Amino acid sequence: MRRPRCPARPGPARPRPGAAPPAAGAEAGGTMRYLVLFQYRGTRYSGVVRTVADQSWLGVQNYLEQAAQSLKPLVPIKFCISSRTDAGVHALCNSAHVDIQRWAGKPPFPGSVLVSSLNRCLKSEEIRILSACQVPDDFHARFSALSRTYIYRLVMGCSYNFQIPVFERDLCWAPRGDHLNVPAMQEAAQFLLGTHDFSTFRSICADTPYKSPIKTIIHVDIRPFSSFLSYHYIHRQLQFWELEFRSRSFLYKQVRRMVGALVAVGIGKLKPYHIKELLEVRDSLAYPQNTIAPAAGLFLKSVEYDDAEQRGRVLLHNL
Repeated sequence: MRRPRCPARPGPARPRPGAAPPAAGAEAGGTMRYLVLFQYRGTRYSGVVRTVADQSWLGVQNYLEQAAQSLKPLVPIKFCISSRTDAGVHALCNSAHVDIQRWAGKPPFPGSVLVSSLNRCLKSEEIRILSACQVPDDFHARFSALSRTYIYRLVMGCSYNFQIPVFERDLCWAPRGDHLNVPAMQEAAQFLLGTHDFSTFRSICADTPYKSPIKTIIHVDIRPFSSFLSYHYIHRQLQFWELEFRSRSFLYKQVRRMVGALVAVGIGKLKPYHIKELLEVRDSLAYPQNTIAPAAGLFLKSVEYDDAEQRGRVLLHNL
């Protein structure tokens, strides 16, 4: 199959001149839906969703849809993304579904062609397509998801952010202090498990009043981890920690607020029972000031579906 050419410039997807309406006598072919898994380093993007107002700082979706123009679809391809992430937040594996309509007589693209063609156009970006596979028409990347897993990376032993190792910059948070009281953090994390009103742990945004603050945290874990260059940092006595959260969905900045509160417990600013009290007060204004964890350090790890074999290999725990 001939490799599609990349569009000349980045930006939101637009209809190609002459592509629509079809020429006289031309017929549209069928539409095929695909599940696309992709990853990105979020530092240089305004977030994952498409940006319209500010063309100087685009979202990951802008670049995905621009790259998709190289496939020469009958109509512009739109990415319906499963999980929104903010500026500076990274993704080891996010997902989206796309509908691709080709001209009559043109066969559906194999998933491997989508991966290679899109990655070719994204080679100068910090975005990579991991896989693509055909899915049923009723599959929805966002609403079909059973759960989402986020991880947050911490490094202890740095008094200031500029002391973070250069290869970890923008990929972890360095709270003040030499160590964390992990048992106290684990005790506090137990209060977050289960179904609660997380009003205190959400930030206010335009659609906040329309979203229920009731969420169910399925899993919380706090564990040490080894950076891929950890052996270079032994002499500096740096400690790396990873906090993991899984839920069907999260509120705006909920994970960063939970991380910030747990770290406050770990460094002694809060006690474990304060987490329970914050949940019970159900007021975002009650959240301690200057406690929220920064975007750097937060990763969307995976999106889980009920039929991983049919939907694609979504669980990339060994990425």
